[in-house]
Amino acid sequence: MNHPHQIKVPATYMRGGTSKGVFFKLQDLPESAQQPGAARDRLLLRVLGSPDPYGKQIDGLGNASSSTSKAVILARSTRPGHDVDYWFGQVSIDKPLVDWSGNCGNLSAAVGPCAIHMGLIDAARIPQSGTAAIRIWQANIGKTIVAHVPITDGQVQETGDFDLDGVTFAAAEVALEFINPAADEDGAGGAMFPTGRVVDELDVPGVGRFAATLINAGIPTVFLNAQDLGYTGTELQADINTNPQELARLEAIRAHGALHMGLIQNLAQAATRQHTPKIAFVAPPAGYTTSSGKQVKAADIDLLVRALSMGQLHHAMMGTAAVAIGTAAAIPGTLVHLAAGGGTRNAVVFGHPSGTLRVGAEATQVSGQWQVAKALMSRSARILMEGWVRVPSP
Repeated sequence: MNHPHQIKVPATYMRGGTSKGVFFKLQDLPESAQQPGAARDRLLLRVLGSPDPYGKQIDGLGNASSSTSKAVILARSTRPGHDVDYWFGQVSIDKPLVDWSGNCGNLSAAVGPCAIHMGLIDAARIPQSGTAAIRIWQANIGKTIVAHVPITDGQVQETGDFDLDGVTFAAAEVALEFINPAADEDGAGGAMFPTGRVVDELDVPGVGRFAATLINAGIPTVFLNAQDLGYTGTELQADINTNPQELARLEAIRAHGALHMGLIQNLAQAATRQHTPKIAFVAPPAGYTTSSGKQVKAADIDLLVRALSMGQLHHAMMGTAAVAIGTAAAIPGTLVHLAAGGGTRNAVVFGHPSGTLRVGAEATQVSGQWQVAKALMSRSARILMEGWVRVPSP
């Protein structure tokens, strides 16, 4: 039996924030994968090593976690006032599914540096030394992100002394601005609070009734009180991810939250929309030991947050969820705002399983609707490997 040779596709493997992913230039993809659809999804699944019933992605680059099973496609922007168009695919580990319903805030930090590396940014936009403000169009959710990329001697400065909890080594800081982060996608109507309320009662048959803040900013997110779930807010991955019953309970709540937000029309659709919404739980500040053994003091944070991604407790915090946290913290009456102690806030420091993170947002009320002009946070990014990926010919 004759088998076709593998094909090779130019690619760059990058870390962005606490995530890693495989980055492609749109025009470098096989012609059949240059348009959204099944051919593109099949290619990305094979690159990452999915679907893998063993859950390890041994035959690909995925590394078997929601933080690493990711793909990015970049192109020169066709949108006025922007430099690069950015598509993000969250690749399922064990299912033949690529979820395009949301953004990855962590990998957003790598988009600017990678776009420069790929030659997608006009040379006139890049200083000899200083900072290049790369204007990114996030095509999944139709939003603008501005990445402030450090430049030294005309090249992206990747090394530095910026420490990010959840990342082992220091690197150069990339500041991100998420412009007008309330999403307009998937029937949310542009409303930051799809139900019109900052706190809802979420009734989940067989599980319970929970106070919830359902917010669409950065990424659709269902916020709950940790105490209502029987948690303290100091949980680490092993406390949640090793308990199938807890994961099933949280997934049931997430699915009902998605339905409540208008993101799905029936509960069955939640199974094919794993990337959004996120589910997170919050608690007032308390001291705890991080997954690396670092001590976090209650006095050093404003609140505790734990969030799940693709059905697992995240080892740190998703960048988009951090935007949702910062936005919700700025709006009086949300569960996040209350956990942080209330009052007027334009930034919070929250504790997550790997340490702490600061995120800022300023909220205003216009005609009875809450609006946030932008949310701010810092990440770092670094090219890990470049060249080609090889996959069996489709």
